[in-house]
Amino acid sequence: MENTMADTQPPGGVRRPSYRIQRKDVPEIKKRLLRGEHQNRIAADYDVNPGRISEINTGKAFPEIPAAA
Repeated sequence: MENTMADTQPPGGVRRPSYRIQRKDVPEIKKRLLRGEHQNRIAADYDVNPGRISEINTGKAFPEIPAAA
């Protein structure tokens, strides 16, 4: 039997939404970016799309929040 996308979803097709990055998370994310950690690894740790981490890295999201010390 072939696996399909329907086989990997929870019963009833209900999916848990990804985490939303909060302002309190941003200083630590920026610190990790400055240390050279890969965006994909950070995104996986926060259960978000890597694009959200990229937006923080480029200053498109949360530009006013500095990196943690």
